[in-house]
Amino acid sequence: MTASRLEYQTTGTDCWRLDTGLNRPGHTACYLLHDAGELALIDTGTGNNVPALLQTLRDLGFSASQVRWILPTHVHLDHAGGAGALLAACDNATLATHHRGLPHLIDPEKLQQGALAVYGEEFFSRAFGALTPAPADRCRPLEDGDRLQIGRHELLFIDTPGHANHHGCFFHEPKGNLYTGDTFGLRYEALDHEGRPWLMATTTPVAFDPDRWMESLDRMMALEPRRACLTHFGPLENPMKWQEQLRQSIEDHRDIALEEERQGGMEGREERLARALTEKMLSRLTEHNPEVDQALARQLLQDDIQLNSQGLAVWLVRRMRKKIAG
Repeated sequence: MTASRLEYQTTGTDCWRLDTGLNRPGHTACYLLHDAGELALIDTGTGNNVPALLQTLRDLGFSASQVRWILPTHVHLDHAGGAGALLAACDNATLATHHRGLPHLIDPEKLQQGALAVYGEEFFSRAFGALTPAPADRCRPLEDGDRLQIGRHELLFIDTPGHANHHGCFFHEPKGNLYTGDTFGLRYEALDHEGRPWLMATTTPVAFDPDRWMESLDRMMALEPRRACLTHFGPLENPMKWQEQLRQSIEDHRDIALEEERQGGMEGREERLARALTEKMLSRLTEHNPEVDQALARQLLQDDIQLNSQGLAVWLVRRMRKKIAG
């Protein structure tokens, strides 16, 4: 695990981006905040990376007992798979996350079975490892507008559904840092061009909701953040400048799914969605950078596009059930 200190204006709170190494370097981060001797970890990575995370704390001169808050943005395993194990190792910590997601960290059986269905047993074991239940008496469910004290400052929690219905973001107003989990999409630094990032929506199963996602972005941008700190991957300066690119990606995903709903049947749906997404995303990338390395782009995007196609297929099933229910 590598740690990059994020040097912003001095407000008494230090921040590091920690690269968990999941899937590949530069793919999945968590963020370590320090103020007045207290630590908070926003997202945790997986259970497999908890030993490296604890060693990183020691390398930075901290101890596990200084961890005050463990704060997954939501309970997908690349963000919260290590939460229970980390809580067990940090005797003064409280685990706090969205009230809808927290029960799945206290009793992770359904969470594990859902992930196994998406990823398969071999990949699950290799990528995520065991899920450690979190004791309920060391957990705090978060509601929209809750504030958490770290040292001399507070983190504001805001409810941000769209990628998941149990997703929340944390805002550290003194620095203007908005810790966005997946709600500000996926950024691939290798696809940046002339100082411009390239962002893609993530519709990973099972709760994609494009309308609510747009509303969440409205709320996030109303905070006027100086930067968005993405789990995938890294801090992005002036997110208000780039939000329209993400909104376009959300619309692209929605439109592709609705066209599939009109034209396709259930058989082969995920494969058709994946082909359509690949074509559209490569087209958007060419608009972003006419000289983009298409082979590199396909390699970087293929896993996320596969997951996105699964998420869109689930969304279409939910739409169908709502129509049948009347």
